[in-house]
Amino acid sequence: MDLTLSNWRDIATQAAQWGADQELEACCEWLEQRVPARDWLAMQLHDARRPNAPTLKERALEALGRFSANSHTTAHQMQNDFDLFRRALEALDD
Repeated sequence: MDLTLSNWRDIATQAAQWGADQELEACCEWLEQRVPARDWLAMQLHDARRPNAPTLKERALEALGRFSANSHTTAHQMQNDFDLFRRALEALDD
């Protein structure tokens, strides 16, 4: 397999993410060991630093807000939001 610049970027990004995740886990463990009965603090730290990605529904509602505010600055942004609406509608049960 020939590695392109894009492949190298992907590898570097994944390596950096892995390292950051390891550091966060080490910090959470340290916090749990040093602050008795405060493991909720470590959970809050973890959740704050690694929040869940917005759901498809949340992203579609944000896109709807952009349409309502007429805040698209390019046709590309508008097309991306239309694609997001399509994916959200396809995800609904019939």
